[in-house]
Amino acid sequence: MNRAALTVLLAMSLAAQTAPKPGGTPTEESTIERFRARSQPRVPAAEPKLSAEELNTIRRFRQAKPSVVYVSAILKVQDPKTLDTTKVPAGAGTGFVWDEWGHIVTNHHVISVEQGGKLFADVEEVEITLSNGKSYKGRVIGTSFAYDIAVIQAFAPLDSMPPIPIGRSSSLKVGQSVMAIGNPFGLDHSLSKGVISALGREIATGYNTWILNSIQTDAAINPGNSGGPLLDSSGRLIGMNTSIVATKGEGSVGVGFALPVDTLNDVVPRLIARGRLEPPRMGFEVFPTGQALHYFGVTRGLVVKGVDADSPASRAGLRPVELDEAGHLRAMGDILLGYQGRAIESEGQFMAMLEVEPPKDIIELDVLRDGKVIKVTLSLRKPKALPTSI
Repeated sequence: MNRAALTVLLAMSLAAQTAPKPGGTPTEESTIERFRARSQPRVPAAEPKLSAEELNTIRRFRQAKPSVVYVSAILKVQDPKTLDTTKVPAGAGTGFVWDEWGHIVTNHHVISVEQGGKLFADVEEVEITLSNGKSYKGRVIGTSFAYDIAVIQAFAPLDSMPPIPIGRSSSLKVGQSVMAIGNPFGLDHSLSKGVISALGREIATGYNTWILNSIQTDAAINPGNSGGPLLDSSGRLIGMNTSIVATKGEGSVGVGFALPVDTLNDVVPRLIARGRLEPPRMGFEVFPTGQALHYFGVTRGLVVKGVDADSPASRAGLRPVELDEAGHLRAMGDILLGYQGRAIESEGQFMAMLEVEPPKDIIELDVLRDGKVIKVTLSLRKPKALPTSI
């Protein structure tokens, strides 16, 4: 059979498939082909007018968006052999512009690195991405373990970072409408909406402390929302989204918590001014938990790294690690296991305890020394000056 005859047969076969069946019933193929030919864009229905509530939500989001930033934490890691330093991403979250000087507020856990639930290290450098998509360097200048707050100085044009308006959390009512803006799962500047579900909640931090008077909301909060603002219907900051009750999938189940703005307004200015909620000087320094684990295999407690001369720690006889000239361990230092009768698990937890319960004139430490646990008492009172000889 030549090519021309084959073409004719194929055409006849296609015609038979698309031809109506006896009795006028179309075939499936003819129906599909007939309706394909009618395909065209649909005419949209008339747009309804937006409600007053919708218009307010749109307006408040547009106003707040430039004050909300994406925070990327950057950890500097040093190779022990080459001593080369590399930067690696350590986490991400949300933050908001606190004042006209470019200070960004976020959660402490956004800029920290943890291993096994214990603080491994705080990052110093972060990257701040503004709502216009431009990124700038930032530095962590203040942290609070007990309140899970961190303050970042952003090195970006100040006119690109309008401060977010703040309200009061003391006058909030259950049932008020709220909006959360953040970067859940890296989806920047996402808006969710809900109500205040409860007030006065106590929520646990990662350092065995509790944040009081927290705001519970059913606005969707997911990983990445941490550090973002919770706004009232007028667009004022009333809280910082901090934690959720998570299921196995670690997504929102409608139970989220925000640190109240009244607490922020008390703690943040002190962190900007001093960097930490400093307790009275005790005169000793400890190794970060990650270093204590890496160098000494210590999994619980804090290894004393140094003791200041003429300090409460030195007068109490606290012993630091001793190293020889080559940097090798000569004598193990004291390991702090307890503070005022409470177990010390990590550096972050210890710092949080000091913030919540500042030391009095006399404090007692449980110390592991030479394989035995002993009590060491530090007096924070200034010693009386000795009379000057004539």
